[in-house]
Amino acid sequence: MNKHQIIEHTITVINKLPEEKIKAISDFADFIYSKYEEEILSEGIQKLANDPVTYDFLNKEDEDLYTLSDLKETYRAKG
Repeated sequence: MNKHQIIEHTITVINKLPEEKIKAISDFADFIYSKYEEEILSEGIQKLANDPVTYDFLNKEDEDLYTLSDLKETYRAKG
């Protein structure tokens, strides 16, 4: 059976069931889908973490955001 046939068969069976059983199937489908989403997210995170380009920003030299002329007050250590 292909995907379309499986869906059609499942709908036919579901239509024969009482409402409380249909609710249980709906809840189970939601559960399975949430697990599927978690797997996709986890795989995406793993791919991102394993991609060496992901951390390239850590090797860049940042320009100085502030200079001495930006200071309003200066403090000198006593001693």
